[in-house]
Amino acid sequence: MIEIKDLSFGFKENQRVLDSINVSIDSGEFVAVVGGNGSGKSTFVRHLNGLLLPDEGMVEVWDMDTFTISNLTAIRRKIGMVFQNPLTQFVGATVEEDVAFGLENLAYPSSAIRNKTDRSLAELGISHLAGKSPLELSGGQMQLAALAGVLVMEPECVIFDEVTSMLDPLSKQQVLATIARLHEKGKTIIMVTHNLEEVHLAERVIAFEKGRIVYDGKSSLFFDSPAVSNSGISIPPLTELALWLRNNGLKEIDVSNPDVNTLEESIWQLKSRI
Repeated sequence: MIEIKDLSFGFKENQRVLDSINVSIDSGEFVAVVGGNGSGKSTFVRHLNGLLLPDEGMVEVWDMDTFTISNLTAIRRKIGMVFQNPLTQFVGATVEEDVAFGLENLAYPSSAIRNKTDRSLAELGISHLAGKSPLELSGGQMQLAALAGVLVMEPECVIFDEVTSMLDPLSKQQVLATIARLHEKGKTIIMVTHNLEEVHLAERVIAFEKGRIVYDGKSSLFFDSPAVSNSGISIPPLTELALWLRNNGLKEIDVSNPDVNTLEESIWQLKSRI
């Protein structure tokens, strides 16, 4: 579905942000893309739908290369993208107008626009927000409204670029649950995040450091990778505790998605063995 070959890119001459990236992403995958600030993760995903073009190498989406200008419209219909700040995506005075905007640009019949817009809003549970200005919405509602504008175009793949970083815990939970549901329905998901507590949602993790991939594999094995521990990527405190418990005798503990209650029980188990 997506094939990246020898991708290198820099915003300045002789200063590469991405260096010789080779990755394939198959249809239906859920991939978390992680790394610290400046690691290259957001620059990477912006190449997938032609927002950025490689200095070297190539990106192919459904056998269409992003260098061919005539391919870009089709590529961007295949791959939708939701950004960290949804305000950068809104163009309509109301949520409903904004969701309909892309269809109007493609000259869909008005009846089809209405049906598709209503369906997209209903799918995300935000039909009641249709007449509101995007500026009236909460952070979580804004992200869902921006996502509705992407889903109405029926993309095969959706990229989420740091979409939870500005949200309160409740809104974050709502948006992540929505992303998980989309994957269950067959969408290919590529989720960029700096929050490693979210990687358990994905099946696969691609980790960047200084423009290079330092890990590409199963999310369940991510925290066990020496490349990750040596890279300087910040591991969440609960995961660090889970790793310590496992290294001290609790081999059965799940380090990919630890929770407080499970860790508390594990600590008592360890104490009983001492």
